[in-house]
Amino acid sequence: MGPVSVLPKPQSLSAWEGALAKMTHLQAGLSPDTIEKARLELNENPDVLHQDIQQVRDMIITRPDIGFLRTDDAFILRFLRARKFHQADAFRLLAQYFQYRQLNLDMFKNFKADDPGIKRALIDGFPGVLENRDHYGRKILLLFAANWDQSRNSFTDILRAILLSLEVLIEDPELQINGFILIIDWSNFSFKQASKLTPSILKLAIEGLQDSFPARFGGVHFVNQPWYIHALYTLIKPFLKDKTRKRIFLHGNNLNSLHQLIHPEFLPSEFGGTLPPYDMGTWARTLLGPDYSDENDYTHTSYNAMHVKHTCSNLERECSPKPMKRSQSVVEAGTLKHEEKGENENTQPLLALD
Repeated sequence: MGPVSVLPKPQSLSAWEGALAKMTHLQAGLSPDTIEKARLELNENPDVLHQDIQQVRDMIITRPDIGFLRTDDAFILRFLRARKFHQADAFRLLAQYFQYRQLNLDMFKNFKADDPGIKRALIDGFPGVLENRDHYGRKILLLFAANWDQSRNSFTDILRAILLSLEVLIEDPELQINGFILIIDWSNFSFKQASKLTPSILKLAIEGLQDSFPARFGGVHFVNQPWYIHALYTLIKPFLKDKTRKRIFLHGNNLNSLHQLIHPEFLPSEFGGTLPPYDMGTWARTLLGPDYSDENDYTHTSYNAMHVKHTCSNLERECSPKPMKRSQSVVEAGTLKHEEKGENENTQPLLALD
């Protein structure tokens, strides 16, 4: 009897190589640490990645009322990651992503950075996006509320600019797994400005993130919020899930409590960090191109969020800074404030940070 071969059959080897190639394609660009994080925290299993994706895709037939404009593997994968590979929840998020756009068609007309309304909001720093990530690999978004010039920017255009920015950022698979942090500085935000934050537009904004966008938010941090922002938070709190409430932090003027959650080396000086003051034009230049001007109409080829490639970091490094107005934070020690009271006026969640 001759020696027994231990080599795999060519057909088996070919199938294994094909599966490996597919896995590499879908997880391209991920660091080994991030792949391991996806496995441990999100239940991502490369051995069944394509089966998971296909099972979500097979559910599309159950919602003929929705136009699913994109159903490729990479696109569906971000929804699975946002819902920790619970396939039914991932499909629900995918359906609501497109349904939100169907119900708010005007918001998504000319949904590009060179749309006049979106461009103005971006130039005014809505949102700010820090170049470096925090110690958990999360991208940090900033909103300086007092910079909202209501004669210049509608709330809807600010929301569109934020959603467009998220569309750009979520193309990065690392951020699909590591997620985002949002810091809102309420310094100098007037009662008159706050009066424009009506329940209807807040609901529109929060629904745009709640159940309608495949992003993982690790925390929303309020800094230097006045009493009427506390009151506003109390009004919307009944719409929030318990998980959401635990991820909204009201720091007041206590930046020490903020630093316990986000290390100072990742924050600009406005938040008591060691980085230089944030330049409001940074993210706008990233989307509009290095030749943009905040004083003249922009004519360069627009940035299309649905086909963006991973060029943000390079553009940010190449663009020269151009300081703009910003609200300043007040550094003062205190005690972490974390609201827990609210009335149950409505059980429909308005914000999900998953």
